[in-house]
Amino acid sequence: MTDTETLLIALAARVQLLEDQLDLMRIISAYGPAVDSGESAAVAGMWTEDGVYDVDTGSLRGHVEIEAMVLSKPHQSYIQAGSGHLIGPPHIEIDGDTAVATCHSQLVLHEPETGTYRVARITANRWEFARVDGQWKVTVRTSRLLDGRAEAREILAAGVKN
Repeated sequence: MTDTETLLIALAARVQLLEDQLDLMRIISAYGPAVDSGESAAVAGMWTEDGVYDVDTGSLRGHVEIEAMVLSKPHQSYIQAGSGHLIGPPHIEIDGDTAVATCHSQLVLHEPETGTYRVARITANRWEFARVDGQWKVTVRTSRLLDGRAEAREILAAGVKN
């Protein structure tokens, strides 16, 4: 193989990695706007058909349960009053057709009575992805409240270990 061929192969691999990182960041960054606008199908479509959203209150499995969460009365009340699911920049590790992203998120809610906003919760997040038919999809998202319990800190620590 010539030096030029070796260079082209290396550059193609680097470009693929960058494109994969960008695709994963697009999915993660789209979650907040989708869930805050009530776009239940868009939210569910981020996951594989059998994907899991594991939150402190329980696990949602598959598109039907994830859509139902967005359409639920509690979630709709957040939207109607004003809500912002804010997700920090993710730390992403890619291994072929799987990836893991680790980040913080917070839910900010509008208080109509006072016209102010409050942070309702801050969580540690682990997003697990698989490339399915050429597209990245969430297979599991685990979110744990940063309320002093070790489990949330462990999610963050595991995501940044080399």
